[in-house]
Amino acid sequence: MDILRITTAGSVDDGKSTLIGRLLYDTNSITSDKLEAITATSKRKGLDFVDLSLLTDGLVAEREQGITIDVAYIYLSTAKRKYIIADTPGHIEYTRNMVTGASTASVFIILVDARQGITEQTRRHFYIASLLRIKTVAVCINKMDLVGYEESTFLDIQANFNQLIKNSGFQGQSVSFIPVNAKDGHNITTISNEMPWYEGLSLLQFLEAVQPEIFVELPARFPVQFVIRPQQDAFHDFRGLAGTMESGSLSLGDEVVVLPSGKKSKIANISRAEEQVNNVTAKESVVISLADDLDVSRGCMLVSQHNPCEATSSLVATICWMVDESFGASQTILLQHNFKIVKAKLTAVNSILDIHTMELDKEKSSFELNDIGEINLKLASPIFADCYNDNPANGFFILIDEFTNNTVAVGFVKQLYHSS
Repeated sequence: MDILRITTAGSVDDGKSTLIGRLLYDTNSITSDKLEAITATSKRKGLDFVDLSLLTDGLVAEREQGITIDVAYIYLSTAKRKYIIADTPGHIEYTRNMVTGASTASVFIILVDARQGITEQTRRHFYIASLLRIKTVAVCINKMDLVGYEESTFLDIQANFNQLIKNSGFQGQSVSFIPVNAKDGHNITTISNEMPWYEGLSLLQFLEAVQPEIFVELPARFPVQFVIRPQQDAFHDFRGLAGTMESGSLSLGDEVVVLPSGKKSKIANISRAEEQVNNVTAKESVVISLADDLDVSRGCMLVSQHNPCEATSSLVATICWMVDESFGASQTILLQHNFKIVKAKLTAVNSILDIHTMELDKEKSSFELNDIGEINLKLASPIFADCYNDNPANGFFILIDEFTNNTVAVGFVKQLYHSS
């Protein structure tokens, strides 16, 4: 049974937590004691209905304010597949949490309040989904009961969102629109009779039909996270390279190149826990042993000889800035790509997105909180990355403040300049 990773996004009070709670409730994924607990809490709050958002708002501050602050991961399953849903916050100051939740998703659910229509956060979240190249987007227009289930309201928001898609300039995404009433469960797991004009799928039917993105067909990239040396007499010659296969696949006997040294070898052994296996595919965690005793450490990467990866000393990238401190030209910062950390210098701010007009501002010279834009970076030592469009699993990085060690931005490689 496969696993589909989903993230939700939207403005404050659009109903993200309620929608996920309704999915859990309607798929019988809530234990009886949990249901009793939220029923009692709903009564104490004076509500005449069961507040299903309480299933995901786990922090005390979230329950007190009725908002989502942290990213909550929810697990549910149907007869067809398992789901991992990241319920992300809507407040603008928690955009960085939304990026974190969306980083591993195959489906992006954007909620829009039928009364409010497209907001600044809607634009921001869709743009980030586009940057992450999440190909499947579901726009759930929620609270349709509060606009009398009017088709005209749904069509107006759909038209405005389609214009947003056109202005963004991104291609290759599949965007579907679903009118819902999450509180009462209309069009969540089954089609609602309240909206006979809607001829599409319910949200769950839509999710059941999605095909997860496959990274196996991409070039083989195996970043080394840890080198295992048991230091025991029984395993005195063992040297294993532990990590996760980010993309592609490798098999016993495959010829590989160790980066950055460029040394070549063959795969002698692949083990998963205590089991010996013949191959490893994308997103599987294993220990690989090479036929030759080469100098390999954390931060190195194994790639196939047939799909090499060149060293990169400078690059163009799109970043999402996630802290209050500004970031401008000539500033230095740490860049982490996979498990390798290098010092980097911002050589140019090419443009920053105006989230209101979806146009690029080429005059702005520094990044502020939640800004999204394009930059040039010069690296103190090379990394081995792919362009994000070519290989998302090996085309992103994070930026780290070298003094506080805080993560300050996430970046997506747009163009590479290879070292000579």
